[in-house]
Amino acid sequence: MLIRALIVLLVVLNLGVAAWWLTRPAAPPVAMVAEPEGIARLQLLSEAMPTASPATATANAVVAGAAVEAAPVEQAAVEQVPVEQVPGPVATAAIAPPAQCFSLGPFADQASATAAAARLGNQALRPRTRELPGKAASAYNVVLPPAADRETAQALAQRIGAAGFDDFLLINQGEQANGIALGRYGSREAAQRRQSALQAKGFQAQIQAVGAEGTAQWWLDVTAGEGAGAAQLKTLAAAAQSRSLDCAALR
Repeated sequence: MLIRALIVLLVVLNLGVAAWWLTRPAAPPVAMVAEPEGIARLQLLSEAMPTASPATATANAVVAGAAVEAAPVEQAAVEQVPVEQVPGPVATAAIAPPAQCFSLGPFADQASATAAAARLGNQALRPRTRELPGKAASAYNVVLPPAADRETAQALAQRIGAAGFDDFLLINQGEQANGIALGRYGSREAAQRRQSALQAKGFQAQIQAVGAEGTAQWWLDVTAGEGAGAAQLKTLAAAAQSRSLDCAALR
C-alpha cells in the first residue's frame, strides 16, 4: 500500500510541474547593449566567411577536377618528348714540335756565311750572319815604315808636324830605325781612326799589333725547317761546326 501511495504522489507532482511550465509567463527580451564608437565589434569566423551558393560550389568543384585530370596529361606529354643528344666535335689539335735553332760555322768572312745561307734554301728559316771578333792584341802601334836614311826620316817628320800632328817620334835604333811612331792604342778601332787621319793628309801609316791577335770569325744562325736536323744543315752549309742556339736570339 505504501509503494502504491508513493507512485500516486509522484504522478501528481509531475502533473503539477508540467502544468506550471505550460502556464508560466514569457521571459522579457534581452536588451542589446550599445557598442561604443571607434571599437571594432567581435565577429565569429563563421559569420565573416561568405556562404557560397550551391551553383558556385559546384562550378569550383568541376574546375578543380578538370585541373587535376589535365595535370597528368600535360606531364605525360612533356615526359614523352625525346631529347636528342647531339655529340659535340672532338678537338684534336695537333701539338707542334718546338722549334730548333743552330749556329753554323765558322766562316772566314761574311760573304762565305751568306753563300752558306743560300745553299740551305728552305731547310733553314730566318738565317742571320753574325761576326765573332777574334782575340785582341795587347796594343796597336800606328807607324810609318823606316825611311831609306836618317835625313829622309827627319824630313818626313817635319812634314808630319807641319800637317798638324804633334804626337809622333822618330825611331833611332832597332828594326824600325828611321821609322816614325805615331802612337800606341789599346784597341784596333782607335788605331784605325789615327791611321785614317794620317792617310787623309797623304801619310801611308800602318797598324802593327803588339802580341798575338786572333782573326774574326763569321757564323750563320738559323731556325731549322720542318724535318731538318743539325747534321743535315751542317752538311748543306759546308760548315765545320754546328752548335745549338736559343731560338729567342733570332726573334
